[in-house]
Amino acid sequence: MNLKSFIDTPPWEWPEDADRIFLEALRDDQADESERLLAVELAGDSTVINDELAGELLAIVSAGRNSESLRARAAISIGPALEYAYIDGFEDPDDVPISENKFHQIQETLCKLYKDTIIPKEVRRRILEAAVRAPQEWHQGAIWEAYASADESWRLTAVFCMRFVRGFNEQILEALEAGNQDIHYEAVCAAGNWEVDAAWSHIAALITSEHTDKYLLLAAIEAVAGIRPQDAAELLIDLTQSEDEDIAEAASEAMAITEALLDLEDDDVDDESRP
Repeated sequence: MNLKSFIDTPPWEWPEDADRIFLEALRDDQADESERLLAVELAGDSTVINDELAGELLAIVSAGRNSESLRARAAISIGPALEYAYIDGFEDPDDVPISENKFHQIQETLCKLYKDTIIPKEVRRRILEAAVRAPQEWHQGAIWEAYASADESWRLTAVFCMRFVRGFNEQILEALEAGNQDIHYEAVCAAGNWEVDAAWSHIAALITSEHTDKYLLLAAIEAVAGIRPQDAAELLIDLTQSEDEDIAEAASEAMAITEALLDLEDDDVDDESRP
């Protein structure tokens, strides 16, 4: 089966042996770079990734003979499996796409690779961006170092990582004022994830402005739901009727989140008031 045919097919409709097809493509050193890049991207999908695929992706990241773009893309593809395993905590191993042993092996290898400064910058950036999906102690220092860099690409990586690692609220607020649009976007996402209340006015203004780019507006819609669910509905209600389907859907989903959060708050209040 041609790898390109997978792009236009929903993952749940992929053949049962999709993991084997991707594995063979990953191991084919003679294949065109474009084919291997596509295989690396597909192999990270949650419907197929397993210990064998994760191990092959990790091997690609580790191998200096591979191109920087291939190694970087392989690191990115490992990230979601790490995050899923970290959130689940292996309470039910059958629900996690990778085993606990493989999870720890990936963490240890990514840490070792990141600390090897001989590895190309782009690869190290993507390694850190993947690793923080399952936070560890060493990530705090790595993020601080990246954020302090004069290199904007490292600062971008740092703010992306702030989505997943606590303790950077001041830096997130600072990044909201960044002239770099990509850093600004990541700061909006991070502020929403950690419910940074001081970011409310900035992000609310993005929603009410007619000049906010769509990709940034979508991030802002998601962010306000978590920051102030009690105030978000007023901002979002009109957007649920947007002619743009993506915006209308995002606003509707955010409204549902705000309602769920407010219901939880009411339940907590009720529990506290009971004798």
